[in-house]
Amino acid sequence: MAGNSRTRRYLHNHARRDSPSTKGKAVNCFALLSRDNRCFFRTTEQTIDARLVCDFLDQFSHGLRRPTVVVLDNAPAHQGEIKKRRAAWQVKGLYVFFLPVYWPHLNIVEILWKKLKYEWLHAGDYDHKSLLCYRVWQALAAVGSDLKIAFNPLH
Repeated sequence: MAGNSRTRRYLHNHARRDSPSTKGKAVNCFALLSRDNRCFFRTTEQTIDARLVCDFLDQFSHGLRRPTVVVLDNAPAHQGEIKKRRAAWQVKGLYVFFLPVYWPHLNIVEILWKKLKYEWLHAGDYDHKSLLCYRVWQALAAVGSDLKIAFNPLH
C-alpha cells in the first residue's frame, strides 16, 4: 500500500462564527491513505508527536502481508525518531519515505483532510467536543466503504 500521512487538528466550534473556539477542545488525527481508499487512522486528544506516530507505524507494520510503502510529509512529528526506526520497520516490510519539503500537492491525504473538514463534517458537529470526536472518527472509519475519494489515475 502506498500511503501518506498528516496530522490534523479540528478545534471545537471552529466552523461556527457565532461562538469562539475553546482552547484545548480538539481532536487530532493521524492517517495513512491509499489511492484505493484504504484508510488507517488514529484520533486522539493528545498532541501528535514522533512517539505517537512511531507507535502507530509499529502497530501498522504488524499486520503487513506484503512489502508496503508509506510516504510521510516533512512535519516535525515525522522526523528524528521515525528515521531511527526505519531499519526495524524494513525488516517487517514497511518502507518509510518522506516527501520533499514544500511539496504538499503530492500528499494525497491532504485531500482527505479537505473532504473531512468541508464536506463530511457539518457545523453542528462542532457544537460539543464529544460529538466532534465521534463524527471525525465515524467519517474516517467510513473511508473506503461509505465515503470514497476519486483520485486521478497515475500515469
